[in-house]
Amino acid sequence: MDHKGFIIRPPSEADSILLQVTLGCSHNKCAFCGAYQGKPFRVKDQNQIMADIDWAAAHLPRHRRLFLMDGDAMVLPMRRLEPILTAIRDRLPQVRRIASYASARSLATKTDTELTQLKALGLDIIYMGLESGDNALLQRMNKGVSVAEQLAQASRAKAAGLKLNVTVLLGLAGPEGSTRHAEATGAALSTMDPEQAAALSLMLVPGTPLHDDWQAGRFTQCTAQELLAELRTLVAHTHLSRGLFLCNHGSNHLPFRARFPKEKDAVLQSIDAALAGETELKPEWQRRL
Repeated sequence: MDHKGFIIRPPSEADSILLQVTLGCSHNKCAFCGAYQGKPFRVKDQNQIMADIDWAAAHLPRHRRLFLMDGDAMVLPMRRLEPILTAIRDRLPQVRRIASYASARSLATKTDTELTQLKALGLDIIYMGLESGDNALLQRMNKGVSVAEQLAQASRAKAAGLKLNVTVLLGLAGPEGSTRHAEATGAALSTMDPEQAAALSLMLVPGTPLHDDWQAGRFTQCTAQELLAELRTLVAHTHLSRGLFLCNHGSNHLPFRARFPKEKDAVLQSIDAALAGETELKPEWQRRL
């Protein structure tokens, strides 16, 4: 398949067909993110996308999941998305789940009817990067959207029948803003009530504005213990009616996968044990983006 540049996908899409329909990220200005450095945003040629679907049909006949790349495939207009999803349905009939990253900005370009159409065409899951429930922090990180905008677009997506996977970023506020960040993020996740929430831990990427701030002494990274304490506060303030809470990304010191609310207390006990030094944490050299 025609994959250009460094490939980014969620951990749960490891066994998916990776269909690249855009290059880079339509925003690509977040202070902490280096995922698409040197990869200007553009829409891929439709003929190439169709050729990749044909290649997948010939070489990946048993794969039942497909992920639309790159950073925000939902920025594509319906006139581009509809034939792509239709071709997946027709040429890859074994695919039972289609997922994509989506931002509040790109979801806002779709009407309620169009979101419902996307669901009918086979789109099942969208991954949204909330990052934080603290508006001031989102502004500092140049996220480009407010918490309220993200909550509103998440609600619209869920109303259309799309499953919502939301990621948040531990350590983003540094030690001084950790508690506020964790509490506000837990509150935002509770309002979103996604089918899946995932916590990642900040790892500074050279060349990003936040890395520059750290080098200049304007930003302080959280220690492993501070990240654990923040994670505990986040979990304590996150109330999901029913969903998975994941902390299994390679960046995290204490990986876990838990069903909320059933296993929430067990997670809090596990974090407490780690904070007390009773559980060995992943060493820094093993952490990965």
